[in-house]
Amino acid sequence: MGGSRGQTLRATRHAPPFLSFTLAALLVTGHARASNEPPWVAPETEPLPQGIVSARILKADQPILASPWEGAQRRGSAALDVHLPIFAVRRGPGCKGRFLSIGPLAWVCEDAVELAETPFVNAAYRAIRETADGLPFRYYFVGPDGSFAYKKLHAVDIGAPDMQLEPGFAVAIVEERVVEGARYGRSHNELWIPMRDLGPARPLAFRGEEIKPDAPADVLPFAWILVDKAKVFSTPSALGKTEGSRARFERVPFFEEKHVGGARFTRIGENAWVRSSELRHPTIAPPPPEVDVAAGEKWIDVELESQTLVAYEGKRPVFATLVSTGKGREGTATATPRGTSRIWAKLFTSNMDNLEDEGATRYYRMEDVPWVQFFAKGVGLHGAFWHRSFGTVRSHGCVNLAPLDAQRLFFWTTPRVPAGWTAALPSTHDVGTVVRVR
Repeated sequence: MGGSRGQTLRATRHAPPFLSFTLAALLVTGHARASNEPPWVAPETEPLPQGIVSARILKADQPILASPWEGAQRRGSAALDVHLPIFAVRRGPGCKGRFLSIGPLAWVCEDAVELAETPFVNAAYRAIRETADGLPFRYYFVGPDGSFAYKKLHAVDIGAPDMQLEPGFAVAIVEERVVEGARYGRSHNELWIPMRDLGPARPLAFRGEEIKPDAPADVLPFAWILVDKAKVFSTPSALGKTEGSRARFERVPFFEEKHVGGARFTRIGENAWVRSSELRHPTIAPPPPEVDVAAGEKWIDVELESQTLVAYEGKRPVFATLVSTGKGREGTATATPRGTSRIWAKLFTSNMDNLEDEGATRYYRMEDVPWVQFFAKGVGLHGAFWHRSFGTVRSHGCVNLAPLDAQRLFFWTTPRVPAGWTAALPSTHDVGTVVRVR
């Protein structure tokens, strides 16, 4: 691509997680009213017109507030065109119309919706659905020559571009069209890009391990091969007879570990040993004090040394997998911070980039990173489709997961993401899942 960085056209960096979101999942009440029953109306507020039962959201990622007034705490975001139920109506500052309750501790200004007689969204509806490969969109990488993106299809390759895409940037394509023999793709961020400049991201089949209730209480009986080709020896020694090999990401049994001649070996079968450095074995750890063990509260444990994650219900492990955490030294901006916190925001997708970092040696932008769960300021769990380095440090600070694992954990943790939402923040009745990094 021609031009210096000063001449590069860039979109505004993605807003902080508390300002822009994306949501989906369960309807929020235990006893929804009948469709012909009017909502609760504050005494000073005029009722809704007869027959109105839902509010159609008019813009993507419409803010949802925890209280009926401007500046109230954020509760989440709603998807474009979704019909949400109306449970209550009242006046409040900052809204020309009325505030509409669309669920417990969830309000939206009437100015941002269209009142409708259309039935509200089904409780099972999700703004973004689970997929067989864990990827909610078809992702593409910008090729070595870069590309340009345009807001209007008729301007592609003709008018001035609205954004310059550098090599390695990733985009999510939701529509393709052919114009005069050339194919163009529309990204989820509503920009048109020549498909000739893009290469598809390949799905990764790896997924973690579901742990049975009768699994040993002190050790997890499995591990994953870390290297492309791990030699298997008949004895715990590199001098022993070779008994074939195991491939990267292959799940193997974990029976015991021995130190021999300054090296460690793990037995994965009868007369079958591999170097311990060539596999990753998740370990069991006691819950932090923040977890209500008696209630079987869900929580997540991330172990930096082994680059593994274990999900628990109380003291019982239920799921384990490989991760990639921050590659920086402890205490630096790109290291995953140790400590215990709770998930404070869940987004179906989020754009991630470093375009505002003037000191960066390399710029990146990944659009619509899937299954994002922030737990320590801007550090979160999320799916990563741009690398396959799970089991080793790799990220800029977040906990990277294979897409299938990120998807699995997203729908397991709290807060829940209600039907028709694109993001959710915790409330007093739906706190965020505990995440410990050690």
